[in-house]
Amino acid sequence: MARDRGQPPKTDKATVVLNIRDENDNVPTIDIRKIGRIPLRDGVASVAEDVLVDTPIALVQVSDRDQGENGVVTCTVVGDVPFQLKPASEGEGEPQNKRKYFLHTSAPLDYEAVRDYNVVIVAVDSGSPSLSSNNSLLVRVGDTNDNPPMFSQAVLEVSFPENNLPGERVATVVATDADSGKNAEITYSLEASPLSSEAPGSIFSIDPDSGDVSVQAVLDREQRDTYEFQVTARDKGVPSLQGSTTVVVRVSDRNDNEPRFMQDVFTFYVKENLQPNSPVGMVTVMDFDKGRNAELSLSIQPGDHEQAAGIFSIENDTGTIFSTVSFDREQQTSYTFKVKAVDGGEPPRSATATVSLFVMDENDNAPTVTFPSNSSYTVLPPSSNMRTVVATVVATDADTGLNADLNYSIVGGNPFKLFEIDSASGVVSLVGKLAPKHYGLHRLVVQVNDSGQPPQSTTALLHVFVNESLSNATVVESQVARSLHTPLAQDIAGDPSYELSKQRLSIVIGVVAGIMTVILLILVVVMARYCRSKGKHGYEAGKKDHEDFFTPQQHDKAKKPKKDKKGKKGKQPLYSSIVTVEASKPNGQRYDSVNEKLSDSPGMGRYRSVNGGPGSPDLARHYKSSSPLPTVQLHPQSPTAGKKHQAVQDLPPANTFVGAGDNISIGSDHCSEYSCQASSKYSKQAYLLAERGKVKFDSAQALLTNREKIGVLSTSFQSQI
Repeated sequence: MARDRGQPPKTDKATVVLNIRDENDNVPTIDIRKIGRIPLRDGVASVAEDVLVDTPIALVQVSDRDQGENGVVTCTVVGDVPFQLKPASEGEGEPQNKRKYFLHTSAPLDYEAVRDYNVVIVAVDSGSPSLSSNNSLLVRVGDTNDNPPMFSQAVLEVSFPENNLPGERVATVVATDADSGKNAEITYSLEASPLSSEAPGSIFSIDPDSGDVSVQAVLDREQRDTYEFQVTARDKGVPSLQGSTTVVVRVSDRNDNEPRFMQDVFTFYVKENLQPNSPVGMVTVMDFDKGRNAELSLSIQPGDHEQAAGIFSIENDTGTIFSTVSFDREQQTSYTFKVKAVDGGEPPRSATATVSLFVMDENDNAPTVTFPSNSSYTVLPPSSNMRTVVATVVATDADTGLNADLNYSIVGGNPFKLFEIDSASGVVSLVGKLAPKHYGLHRLVVQVNDSGQPPQSTTALLHVFVNESLSNATVVESQVARSLHTPLAQDIAGDPSYELSKQRLSIVIGVVAGIMTVILLILVVVMARYCRSKGKHGYEAGKKDHEDFFTPQQHDKAKKPKKDKKGKKGKQPLYSSIVTVEASKPNGQRYDSVNEKLSDSPGMGRYRSVNGGPGSPDLARHYKSSSPLPTVQLHPQSPTAGKKHQAVQDLPPANTFVGAGDNISIGSDHCSEYSCQASSKYSKQAYLLAERGKVKFDSAQALLTNREKIGVLSTSFQSQI
């Protein structure tokens, strides 16, 4: 209210609403109360170990005096305990600062495992900062009779000597119970064993409180060496639980029993070729006594074989017999000896047993071919019929059984499939028709296999000589001897020259065909070259040139060769048209006339005509021609010397250039002025001929300079013609 100081004073009123904001200044409180039949006193709850899982054992109330978020409380159980909290209700009208929970069991309880649990409950509010508090409950697990008495051994074996006094203690059995109190108090009793219907009360007795087992009669091991009964232990809980164990009483023996072998005769089968010191068998011997009375000593005694003690040995502990040698069935098939067993009692007792050892066959022997020998042979006439028996291969095997079961086969030397062998008997028969190409020696490679594992085999050679008769045994024997040194992969069958002659004929036909093909190609090439040379322009062989300055003077017609009756021209002398090229002289002389010698000039030879006749070729016209001609080639097929104006490459064999100078090249390019007078200078013309000519002399050594060599060349050309 507000009042002023005026007269009269004025007043006014206003209402102020003050909201007090809650501070999180109160911790949650936890209250644990009893619920149901679970006793709860002084913070200790007693719970039986047989309660079911999810059983509530206490009520937990949690509250917080703060409001709002500060009063919202979360409650939980801390630690690894078999308990958990569950909300008592899910009602929406319940204030948030007051909550109720049930404390439930979350796992089975076991008194024998854990007897007390300290359950800590923690409550935390949602304030900032949050406040918390805790409370604890001690849960004590109560025992129930849920464990039967237990023996440490399911079967208790006791050794007790025979010839005892009545009432002696045999053993003491003890059982334990994990429960407590009355539930752990135990009483003992004897019952018959499930495996025996005989009641043990007439022979054994037991103290119900201590579990001492006593014998009430004298035991005799020879009558019975083992007694078995059951001891039962019961507790005093409600309901009562029980456990049991089996007691086996083994009566110890005096040395009144001798060793005993399981068999009087032991039979063993061993493989031959066994490595020395290998086991070959095992004997079993028993002694019903115990201790030293049952300690046995085994030894090998001589039997049918006096040396058995040196061949065999026996292991004392296991009764395993070892051999000191390797067996060979082909030498000895069986061994017989004795084994003696002696115990360690006083006095010692012994027993013997017989051991028979049979050596089993191993496939260690390859078949042996006894017939035929590799160097022998059999004569087979070509007229033999099919299925004719050629020979029989005989083989033996030192092994037995399947290892000696032999089978025969031809593995080589039968390319024509003429022969066949019976796999069981080894009989070789003719199964193909003999032809001329089959005449001669046949080498059959026969393999003999046994049926062992792994199989052994032997290879033999069967020589068969196919012929009408044996005219020369030495030749056949030499062939057989050569076949012994011939690899088995190479077939020896019949006449080898038969196929070789056919191959040679094929080769000859191929060679002849090839030669004819080459000749045909040569003819085609020659004709093509000839046709091509005919089509060229310029000088042509045999064509008359009106400007023939170099034509030699005509001789008398009477001196021309005469024709024979058939109109053929007479033969000219072989040396009638030989031009000789001689070496040039160093003084540079020139020809004064046609018949004079051409004097040498640098790089130039001199020419002269030897026995020139009217049939000689006109070289001057050839050089005068403006058409380029190929290099000089001398052909035996050139035309005869009777024709004029022949090209140099078409000169006949009689027109042979013989050079005496260095490499001289002569050709025709264009005609130079030439005078037929004797005073004209030949040296100039010869120089032009040598410079521009196309005829080449490849080597001065190849050109002859004398008549003797000319004669040799002429004779050569005549032979070629």
